[in-house]
This record gives sequence, structure tokens and C-alpha cells, in this order.
Amino acid sequence: MTWLAAASCLAIGVLAAAPDAHARITQIQILTRGTAFGSHSFAGVGQYEFITGIATGEVDPNNPQNSLITDIQLAPKNAQGHVVYKHNFYILQPLDPSKGNHKMMYEPPNRGGKTYQTLNNTPTGTNDPAALTDATVLDDSFLWTRGYITAWSGWENNLGPLSGLTATASLPIVGTNPSNPVTGPGYEYIVSPPGGVYTLVYPPASADQSKATLTHRVHLDDPPQVVPSSGWTYVNATSPVDNSVIPNGAIQLVGSSFVANDIYEFTYTAKNPTVNGLGFAAIRDFNSFLRFSSHDDFGTPNPINTHISRIYTETSSQPARTLNDFVHLGFNEDESHRQVFDGMMQWIGAGDGINMNYRWSQTKRTNRNRQELLYLEGLYPFANVPTFDPISGTSDWRYRRCEETHTCPLATEFYSANEFWVKAGSLMSTDPTGRFDLPDHPLTRNYLLSSKQHGGAGNPATKGLCQQFNNPLDSAPVQRALWIDLDEWSTGGIQPPASQVPLLRDHTLVPPTQSSVGFPSIPGVTYTGLKTTRYRFNMGPDFYKTFVPTINPPVFVPNYEDNPADGRIYPSFVPRTDNDGNDIAGIRLPELVVPLATYTGWGLRSGVWANDGCEATGQYIPFQSTKAGRMTAGDPRPSVQERYPSFNEYRAKVVVAVDHLVRNRFLICDDTQDIVNRLLQAGLNAGVPAPSAGESTSAPDPVPACSGHMPPHYHYHLVYDHNDEGQNK
Repeated sequence: MTWLAAASCLAIGVLAAAPDAHARITQIQILTRGTAFGSHSFAGVGQYEFITGIATGEVDPNNPQNSLITDIQLAPKNAQGHVVYKHNFYILQPLDPSKGNHKMMYEPPNRGGKTYQTLNNTPTGTNDPAALTDATVLDDSFLWTRGYITAWSGWENNLGPLSGLTATASLPIVGTNPSNPVTGPGYEYIVSPPGGVYTLVYPPASADQSKATLTHRVHLDDPPQVVPSSGWTYVNATSPVDNSVIPNGAIQLVGSSFVANDIYEFTYTAKNPTVNGLGFAAIRDFNSFLRFSSHDDFGTPNPINTHISRIYTETSSQPARTLNDFVHLGFNEDESHRQVFDGMMQWIGAGDGINMNYRWSQTKRTNRNRQELLYLEGLYPFANVPTFDPISGTSDWRYRRCEETHTCPLATEFYSANEFWVKAGSLMSTDPTGRFDLPDHPLTRNYLLSSKQHGGAGNPATKGLCQQFNNPLDSAPVQRALWIDLDEWSTGGIQPPASQVPLLRDHTLVPPTQSSVGFPSIPGVTYTGLKTTRYRFNMGPDFYKTFVPTINPPVFVPNYEDNPADGRIYPSFVPRTDNDGNDIAGIRLPELVVPLATYTGWGLRSGVWANDGCEATGQYIPFQSTKAGRMTAGDPRPSVQERYPSFNEYRAKVVVAVDHLVRNRFLICDDTQDIVNRLLQAGLNAGVPAPSAGESTSAPDPVPACSGHMPPHYHYHLVYDHNDEGQNK
């Protein structure tokens, strides 16, 4: 079957639940269950209940869907020859199933923490959402007021006890027999270890310090300086799971402490690798169980009290990269050949995977332009559509396996400008040679949130380690709109908005030089064009067949950026800016359409680390309020008062910008009033003239697009032609 024919088989109908196929979750243990949110009742939905528990799963290592998990054949097996794992879970669902919407939001947590709050419009920082009791907060929530089931489960190994609120899994270790251990090259990138002690992900095979090397440097491109073996030592570590002692499981310096934010690297021989790829099966099998099974092997009922018609995932950063690999490796098909997820909203994952399906992988690591560059994250294929990789000489794409089995999810690929600068995000929408733009996959859309930093909104009053103030642009309202678009796509076949990304062909995607980007020369702002490079790592001659490295880390020499001496390079690009320094392409928030500042997805460090990357953090560089101030500062950007001679003019432009996003389905009406009122106050704070007598200082109620009939949904179709070098037709 051709790619196009397979991809066009989008099933709008609901998957029929099979009668108790033997799901690979074999046991459900309920730990706690009760009424959630202090018994708060949501209008039209009623009360919610919370459920926490532990799931036990088994996989057959000889099943082709599982056999691709690295080291699965070496893992301990039960009497049935299956590999066993466990993870905890947390569920919130309407007490009265008839009042719910029969849809589930599933989030694979980020390093054990729940990050759904941005989408849900609820306070961040809690792993126990059922403990929320503020009625105003709850009634402003996005998911629960709409009757969604919300669920989380562990998939990363040993983040804490299974009985806790941190989402964690217990995955098997291979080679623990002391007479026949599995050992190999271990590598740790160390920055700011708390308390001066750094716990190794994998314990050393030997306490002989002559078989390990610790280095130190200040800047990324400084030559690493070897710390003599007398300058560091192995010490015991404490297990985060049960507080047991791990002999020689950590290192510390002798007579001094690690310097915060300096770079240390530790290479050694490690032992006892974890079968981390089982985390994919844990996500697959738990969701399959909730969706299709009535009870576990011991008769414990499925904790979900209703039929699930749709499962959509919500991810942020690390778990988005996890689900990129989850789909590519075929895990959206369960062992009974049913589709697991209907739709995925992938926030800030872009073109990267987590690449935990190799020996000595470390799931919590992430590459940026100063940190953790030598962990295998940016591995071909980067895109959802077919491409040819001239470096490996192979053709592949993320949706290849699921197309063959008709189990592909719809996907909203939504990412920040930071992903282009520090994650080589352009590889999501360009071919691996960097010569042409790629079309959309019929089941996915790509959206850049222009000029946005990675993650949530930054505090514009603080700088931290960076040279400029933090970027305060907020993705949350757009995420909620895209969630609605995804749901309408899945349930009604309504096509979502067209992809919004910078393109090579219209020169909105360019090399990072200042002249190419068009970034203005702003007094006090340093521009270096620092951008992360994607290399094809050399991790040993057979690595890309076995996924067992014999070289770890890859051999690199400074300069780390675009250095052919470090390996074959996948060309990547960054968004072009307007004269203010704000990205031209993508979804442009009102802050960019009616600007008061320059916003960037990239940032640079200050202090002794000056001009190294500031990683996930972007920049907020306000305009001068008056022309006189601008002239004194030598700022080429027009001042606030030059742009907006009156409050009424500024107010009108803000309303039009918000209205435009609603009409294009990138905002929902629920969010417009708060956005307009916030921006009007921001304008006054920045120097927009105060309103004259009779001028309104608040948003129209509602903005025009929300006052009546919304525009019709527009349908479009892209055809991919294998003979057309990936151009849209």
C-alpha cells in the first residue's frame, strides 16, 4: 500500500471494544479512591472522583511488536516467558458517567510531574490535582468543565516509590548476575549537582578510579580539563525508590564542591542497564486496558466507569518527544492490533525523539545548545512524512509503521521558536539535506508559536542566568484552541487550520546569521546566531542495528556548532524576523502583531558563562516609550508612542489581532476578554498614551468574532508525490 493510500484511511468512527482480549496489563491494584475537588460539582457534569493505583504489565518478548525493545530478550522472565514491569497511575473521572463526554485526556508525565495545567487553566506545581478545592479555579478549568476523564501513568524508571504521587515505573534490569554482568560505556553530563554529590544513573562496574575520567570546563567550547583521580571519589548513593544504599553509586569532589553551572563530564564503565524501552509498552498497554478491558486477570474491574470513545494525549516537552518515538516504533497499535490514541497534541517536542530504546539511555536528558549535547535525542527520522537520509542511506518517517497497520493518530505538532534554535526544529518540516520544505502528513499539522521560548511564560521582570529579561509569551490560550480543533478533527472530520511554520521557499526559514535573520542591532543586546547542530553520532560500528553503543559519548571536539570534524551534519534553520526582531512566520500572538517589545526564542548566558546558550529561555526586550528615549539609547526600533499615538488606536489594533486569531481558530472565545484586558494594561504600562475622556479602557464584550456566527471550517488537501522532491501540489 502506498503512503498516501495508507494515510488517507482516517477512521472517523469509534473503535469497537473487543470482548476482553487479553490486554497486557495483568493486574490493577487500587491504592486510594474518593471524591475529588472537595466534592465540588461542575455545572452539567457533577462531581469527580480520583483513583490512584499500581498496574502490573507483562510483555511477550517474542511478539514482533515487543521484540524491537532493546535488551528485552536479556530481561528476567516469569514462568510464562514474559517480561514483567509495574507503574503507578492517577485518574480523575466524573462520578456520574452519563454526564461525562466519554473522552479521556492522557498525559505521560514529564520526569514524573503532571504538566497538564497549562492546557487546563489550573495552577501549576501540584501532582495531586484532586486536592484542588477553589471553586473559581475549578470552574475556570478547561477539561473538567467539559467532562473529560484525565489520566496519568508512570513510564520512566525509578523516579520514586510506586505508592507516591510522582508518576514512576519499575522496569527490569539486565545483567545483574555478579558472575556475568552486563557492562558498557557510561557517560554523565553534570551541571550544578545539589549538595555537591552527583548520583550516577547507572552504577560503576568497578570502584577503580583509574578506569574513569572526570573533566571540567566553564564554557561549552573550552578544552575540557581532567580532574585528577585524587580530586574526586566514589561515594554511596541512596535509592529514590526505597532509600536503600547503592554502593559507589555517586561521585563527589575531594576538598571542594562542583561549581554551579560549570560543565563536568564523567566517563566510566557502567553496569546493570535498565530496559527503558519498556516504557513505551507501559504507555500503550495501560491506555489499551482502560479503553478496551472490563477487568484484569484477577477480576479487578477497570477503574474507568464508562466507555471511552476517544483518547487524546496532552504532552509538554520530554513526553512529546517520547510519543514521537512511540508512534515511530509502532506502539500506537496494541497487541490485539487496535489503535490506542486517537489524537495527540504535541507541545514543544518538534523534530526530536527521546531515544530511550538503547542501552545506557537516560530518559531525563534533553539536548540544548549548551547542555547534554552528546545524548542520543535528535535521531533520524525527524518528520512525519517520507524522507531520504543521505547520511544513513535510508528512507523512513515517523508514521511509517502506523500507516501499515491503520493505527495512526491525528497529531497537532505545536512548538516554540526555541525548538528551532536549540533543538534543530526545522528538520520537522524540511528534508534532511536542507534543500526543500516538506508537505503536511494528511493526519498531522505543524504549528510554530512565533518568538516563543520553550515551556511556559517567563517572568519579564527577571533575568536569572540570562542577559535579557525572560520571555513572557503564553502558549496556553492557543493550546486550548488547538485542542478543540483536534477534537473536531477526530469526531467530525473538520480539518484543522493549515500548518503555520517558516518555509525555505518564502525565505521565512533561514540560516542563523544576523543578516539572514534580519534581527536588528539593539543596544545592549548580543547576537551570535548560536544554534544547536544535529549530527549523526558515531556510537560504534553496529550501533544503529543493535542500539548497544560501544562508544559513549561520541567523540567530539570544540567547536560544537556546525563542526564537520564532529560528524555528518543535518542542516537546520531558524525563523526570519521582522525589523523589530519578532518572528514573521507561525502563529503570531497579539504581542507580536501589536508589539511593545522584541521577543525571541533564544537567549544567551551572562556572567562567567557569557554568550553560551541560555537553553530553554528566550528574551523580552522592551521598546523605549518615547522617541526621545529611543534616540538617546540609539535603539532602531520605533518607540511605543511613535507606534500608537492614542490609546484608542492601540486598543483597536489589539482587538483586531485577537479577533483575527479567533477567526482562524487559534483562540477560543473563552480566553479573549482576559487577553485583551491584559494587553491594554500592558500598553499603558509601556507608555501608550492614557485614554481620553470617553475612551474605553476594557475589551469589547465580546470581540467581534465571538458576537455571533463563527466563519465556516475550511477544508483543504495536500498531495505528496514521491517524484516531486517533497513540494506541495
